[in-house]
Parts: sequence; C-alpha cells; structure tokens
Amino acid sequence: MGYRARDTKAKLPQGYEVRALAANLIGSVLVKGRALDDAMAASLDDSLVRSMEVRDRAMARLITATVLRRLGQIDAVIAAFLEKPLPEKRGNLSAILQAAAAQLLFLGSAPHAVINVAVEQVSKDPAARRFDKLANAVLRRISEKGAAIVAAQDAVQLNIPAWIWLRWVKAYGEATARRIAESSLQQAPLDISVKTDPALWAKTLGGSVLPTGTVRIDASGRVDQMPGFADGAWWVQDAAAALPSRLLGDITGKRVADLCAAPGGKTAALAVKGAIVTAVDSSADRLARTAENLKRLNLKANLVAADVRTWRSNTLFDAVLLDVPCTATGTIRRHPDILRLKRPGDMAKLASVQATLVENAIHLVRPGGTIVYCSCSLEPEEGVMQINRLLAGRKALRRSPVSASEFGGDPSWVTVDGDLRTLPFHYSGDRPELSGMDGFFASRLILHE
Repeated sequence: MGYRARDTKAKLPQGYEVRALAANLIGSVLVKGRALDDAMAASLDDSLVRSMEVRDRAMARLITATVLRRLGQIDAVIAAFLEKPLPEKRGNLSAILQAAAAQLLFLGSAPHAVINVAVEQVSKDPAARRFDKLANAVLRRISEKGAAIVAAQDAVQLNIPAWIWLRWVKAYGEATARRIAESSLQQAPLDISVKTDPALWAKTLGGSVLPTGTVRIDASGRVDQMPGFADGAWWVQDAAAALPSRLLGDITGKRVADLCAAPGGKTAALAVKGAIVTAVDSSADRLARTAENLKRLNLKANLVAADVRTWRSNTLFDAVLLDVPCTATGTIRRHPDILRLKRPGDMAKLASVQATLVENAIHLVRPGGTIVYCSCSLEPEEGVMQINRLLAGRKALRRSPVSASEFGGDPSWVTVDGDLRTLPFHYSGDRPELSGMDGFFASRLILHE
C-alpha cells in the first residue's frame, strides 16, 4: 500500500502513517469505488495499520470522511492554485492534496505539520514525486488563502451531486432541500439506545436524553471503552433508526420477524421490548456480527441466514419489521461516501428489490398482524411510493397511521398520510454538532383478519 516506505519509521515525520492511510482510503473510495467502511476494514489486513493506535486510525477515517463530505469545496480550492489541471498519470497526488486540504480548511490542523507530511508523501510516491515542489506551493497557498475562498463558497451546490440535489428539490421544495443538504454535510453525533434508565446513562456518559428516549453523547473517544458498553447496557443507534421498532406497540411475548436485520440494532430493540424475535438476513457474515452484538447485550433472537425475498416461516408472525436495502441518502452524515458512490440508476434497481421484499413480508404475518416497512432513504420511490403501490387494489391491507406521541417525536415528523418521515435537520440540539438525525421513512400496515 502507498503508506509503506523503505525508510525506517524513525525517519518519517510525525503523523505520516495516519495521513498516508487517509490518502489510501480516499483513493479506495474515489478511484476504486469502495465503500469507506469496507476500505477501512480491508486496511486492517496490513500489519502496519493493525499496529496503529485506535485513535490514529480514527483520525485517518475522520480526514477521509471530511474529504468525501467536502470534496467539491476542496477540489475547487485546490484548482484555484493550479495553473493547469493535474496530468492523468500522477500516482496518489490528488488524494494526498485532498487529505492535506481537508486538514487545513476544515479540521484546524497545524499548517506546517500538514504540509511537511504531505510533501513527504508525494516524494515517496514513485508516480507523484516529480510534483513535490508543486504540492508544497499549492498547500502553502491553501493555508494562507484557502479559508477566504471557502467562506465565499456555496457548500451545498459544490458538495451535493446535482442529481441528488434535483431529486430533493422535486420531493421537498428548494428551501427544505437546502436544509436537508446543509445538515447532511455535518458530522453526526453519537447516539445510543439504552436497555433501561436513559437519564442515568446520559449522566454517566456526559450526554442528554432526547425526547424520543435516545441518549445523545457529547463526548469523543473509543465507544468500546465507554462505561456500560462491555456490560451490554446500550448499543449505538441513530435516534431516527430507533423509531420504527416503536411503531409495533406492545410486543411483549409476541413473535416478531426482523427482516434484513443485520447488524442488529432493531433486533436488539425488539428483544428488549420482550418480543420473541426471528432475525433474518441474507448475509451470514453480517448475521455473525449481529450475534456478537446480541451476546454482549445479553439478548436473544433466532438468527436465520436466508434470502429475505423468498424466505418463509412454518408459523406466521404477529408482526414484521422490514428495513429494506436502499440508497441510504438519509445517512450521508454518517456515511459521506454515499455522495461519491451512489448513481442515479441505483434507485430503480433497489426499488425493485424493495417491492419484492415487502410483497414477501405480507406472506409472513398472520391476519390481524402488523407490518412496519422502513428505509433510511430520503427518496419517495423507496418510501411512500412503495407503500402506495402496495396498497393499490389490496383490500386486505390498510395503512395504520402513526402519531408522534407513540415515539416522543415532533408532529412534523408525521406525514399527512400518517407515515413517519424524519429529515436530517430534525431536532435542534444546544449546538449544531449535537443536532439532527438520520433521514428515515416508516409506514405501518395492518393485514385484515
């Protein structure tokens, strides 16, 4: 990998490995089209990365996420100080410059250290080393004049792909679309779902309890080192993602199927509420992670690795929770690589899969039972349009409108049809970094007896 060098570690400037890992992660996403989480996991195959401190790997991920989130702004600033476009054969130069610019413009890193490491990275890349003086000059100018350029930029127009922006404007209107976009460009806070006593854990962890019952933590550091994690008192889950399971009401002792269940946040929520849960997912590897999470939480569920589009049970369920695979445009705050990896054609493919999944879900619930369909997408095709299509001409199935009082939310989160629709700017905290939630859609359906 690009961060390796024949030089001994002692000869490398401080922070070299962190920034070199970031540059390689950026290349994995932007050049190879790999999801950031997958690229991060794959990097651990290298012994040098495994030997890094956890905080250093976290810093590399932060740099990468900042580049992915602010790519349009960063590239515009870099271009402002180039006399001509960079040649096609330039090695890892672009990623190195982008990582350095992200630190200078958005992360408040010390300019001297950032520039020194970046130039060293360029000089050690055989395909890029001839640009070391260029890199030095460009980054020095960015450190001196870049902030003024950023202040005059339209972050939304530069960072949000045009096809996504136009879709949001069509679905929500331009004013709301801009609020969605601005919130999507913020880094998400750490939210957790607790098994009991949210107020106690908010006090213990230095956070606050949201009206929905989620605990939002105003702290940083390793999640697995925080009080209560090892004891299984809580699990990480965005405030919006915690809501769909609540739409099933009292499920104590009821048989509930959690479809497309991995990594298991909703499975845990169902089990905590006393349901007899069957969690189904097509990925055995992701189900293994679900099993690990449930073991830590001391919760139980029957885990089934199967194709959720066709899976059937010998016994019908009292309720089904279906969290469909989607474009996940409501989770850009947590997964900024979505901005760079998703394409317009993805929508139709996923919508077809979603339609098949929800059709099968109907066959899994008993008469009188409940289905909650949900997705972490902001796109109507993956939410309300799926439900309206499903209900058309189907007299045995009806929508059961939800109310904000069921989940402690704001009435504005409920649509005129009675569906749940959260947007990234929903919920205002004390500070911008403690505000917002994922964009989520959920609809509750009842199968007539």
